[in-house]
Amino acid sequence: MHDVIVSPMLGGYLAVKPGQLSGFRLPEARYKELRALALTQAGESAPQWFADLARTTWDIDIDLDKPFKEAVLVRAPSEYGYARASWEINLGCNWECKHCYLGDKAFSGLPWEQKMQLLRTMRDAGVLYLQITGGEATIDKHFEDAYRYAFALGMVLTISTNGSRLWMPSLLDLFAMRPPHRIVVSVYGATEESWDSLTQRKGAWRAFQRGMAAAREAGLPLRLNIVVTKDSAHEVDAMIAMAEAWGVEHYIYPNMTPTIYGTAEPLLAQSPQHIKARKPYTGCNAGITHFHSDPHGLASICKVGRDEQINLITEGAEGLRRLASVSDRLMLRTGGCSGCKISGTCRVCRPMAKQYQEAKAPLHLYCQHGDTKEAHSA
Repeated sequence: MHDVIVSPMLGGYLAVKPGQLSGFRLPEARYKELRALALTQAGESAPQWFADLARTTWDIDIDLDKPFKEAVLVRAPSEYGYARASWEINLGCNWECKHCYLGDKAFSGLPWEQKMQLLRTMRDAGVLYLQITGGEATIDKHFEDAYRYAFALGMVLTISTNGSRLWMPSLLDLFAMRPPHRIVVSVYGATEESWDSLTQRKGAWRAFQRGMAAAREAGLPLRLNIVVTKDSAHEVDAMIAMAEAWGVEHYIYPNMTPTIYGTAEPLLAQSPQHIKARKPYTGCNAGITHFHSDPHGLASICKVGRDEQINLITEGAEGLRRLASVSDRLMLRTGGCSGCKISGTCRVCRPMAKQYQEAKAPLHLYCQHGDTKEAHSA
């Protein structure tokens, strides 16, 4: 099992170590040297210069008595140019959060053989950083096998979770042997009452606390997403204090979005006094350098823009060649936005604006045209 990954990424070459946030870039000549070494049949050791960089960057010693190809996985170049992807392994969840943007979370997904096929397609597309999400990713019956397989393919893994199962010995062993890049845990309150109310599951708070205690004890690389809703609005300071007491990086999310189907249920859960004005949208590389896959292997430019999808099971990585043009079409100002005189200061991308419009959301939630006294007092 590899300790370090060397991979092409966005026109350059990167060396990363699973479980570490730092890495280092390599010139093309050095990458080619390592790639050639990895393809040799002889059991040659790592070059001294690479061992020195590993020691400087991660404070580790590459075993020079160990064959290079056993310690370092050198990934092949990809002609498709993608660096990141996100994957909903399954939309099923053990909670029923009021604010969830996924709406009706049907428990369904690919059989195991096709999950492996999808992960290989992502690898072939060049994906180095993969986020596995849900639903609740860890309740999928294939989650541990999928994580293990993606790791073996040379991907750096981030897991998005509600934290309810992080106490499980099998997961703790998995993450100890194959370190994740990051585990992102959603925070829904600071008390049992508010937490169980939002998640609509008795015992959800206790499950979260159990999972977090085990994850912190194991030293997992945690990040907290603090979600502010009507149920937890009075506990914002307490949630922040909880994160700081644990010494865990945290971000605050007060703005809810409509469901992926364009319905307004999540907007009813947000706390009006905590909604923040969004910064002007300045563009992104959705569909260009990264993409999203739903549980059935249908690729879209991102988690929001799902109107046009590519079946990666039937088309493979070759189908991703169409994704850039899909992105261009979905980003066009349409549906009431064409001809807008302040379109350069839109607060959301066109796919997200479409969801807000379909949900008949107040204009001030996503567009500066709604910035009136009447809108703010409504």
